[in-house]
Amino acid sequence: MDLKIDKEYVLKTAKEILEFHSPTGFCFDIMKDIESRAKGFGYEFETTNKGCGIITLKGKSDSKVVGLSAHVDTLGAMVRSITASGTLKFTLLGGPIVPTLDAEYCKIRTREGRIYTGTFLSTSPSIHVFADSKSKVRDPENMEIRIDEKVKTKEEVEALGICAGDFIFIEPKTEITESGFIKSRFIDDKGSVTALMGLLELMSRENIVPSYTTKIFISTYEEVGHGSAYIPQDITEMIAVDMGCIGDDLNCTEYDVSICAKDSGGPYDYNMVTDLVNLSKKNNLSYVVDIYPMYGSDVVAALNAGNNIRGALIGPGVHASHGMERTHYDAIENTIKLLYLYITK
Repeated sequence: MDLKIDKEYVLKTAKEILEFHSPTGFCFDIMKDIESRAKGFGYEFETTNKGCGIITLKGKSDSKVVGLSAHVDTLGAMVRSITASGTLKFTLLGGPIVPTLDAEYCKIRTREGRIYTGTFLSTSPSIHVFADSKSKVRDPENMEIRIDEKVKTKEEVEALGICAGDFIFIEPKTEITESGFIKSRFIDDKGSVTALMGLLELMSRENIVPSYTTKIFISTYEEVGHGSAYIPQDITEMIAVDMGCIGDDLNCTEYDVSICAKDSGGPYDYNMVTDLVNLSKKNNLSYVVDIYPMYGSDVVAALNAGNNIRGALIGPGVHASHGMERTHYDAIENTIKLLYLYITK
C-alpha cells in the first residue's frame, strides 16, 4: 500500500494538539485550532451547541453517511475549595490515575482568564517532616495544589481571583523522540485527533473524494460519557477513533492500529469489524483485534442516546492510559491508512 502520508505534518500536528490545554468542558481554544485546520484543507466546519465540531467531506454518493469520531477533551481537574493555609483542594474531571499526579505541574485558570501556576502534592510532601510521606494514599482527599504565589490564607488566594469551579490544567509534558515515540499525557485521544488531521491532509493534498459523504465528529465531553450523545442525524454508521489498549492478555502494541471487537458496552457491529479486519489483512497493515475490559467510546455514547447507527472502534495503540502515556508514529500511520481504506472502499 503506497499512501503518501506526510510524517512530518503528522508529528508536528501531534505536538501542537497535545500541548493545548483542553480538559473536558473547556475545549474552546483547541476547537478553534481544529476549525482552522479543517477550513485550511477546504472542508466545511460547524459547531454544535455544546461545542463539538463537525467536519464534512462530500462523497461520491450520499446514499449513506459515514461518521468518524474522536474526542479532543482530556482529563483534568477543577478547584473544589481553598484551604485555610492557602492551598487548593481539587475535584477530578474524568478518571486520571491520581498517584501519577503527585508532583505534577499545573495551571489554574480563573473565570476572568488569569493564569497561575502550581503543583499537585501529597499533604505529606516532605520525607524530612512527615513519617507517612512515602505511604500516604495519593487521592484527592490526601492531596492539594500548592500555588506559586505568596499566599498563606484562604483570603489571600481569593484575592487572586481563584475560586471553586476554576479549571486546573495538568501539564502534558509532550515529547517526540527521534525514534518516533510520542510521549505525553492525553494521547487519549489526541493521538486519534492527530490521525484524523493526517487523514484530512492526505485527502486534501491528493484531491481524494470519499466513496460516501463522511462527517468527522470531534467531541468535547467524551471523558464524562456524553461526548457524542448527539451526532448528525444523517450518519448511518460510525467509527470511534480512540486509543487502543495495551496490557494483560491484549495483543496491541504501540505500533499497531487496534480494532476493538467488544468493550464494556458490548460487541461492536460484526460486519463493520469484519470489513476493518479484512481491509487490514489485504493491505498488510500492522493491526490487532482486541477486547477492551474497562472502556467506553463515542460510539457507545451515541448508541446509548438512541442513535440509529452501526458502530465500530479503532485507534492507535497507547501504553499507560490515563497516566504518562506513549505511542509511536507507526500506530498513528496504521490508523490513518485503515481510515482511508474504509472511507474509500
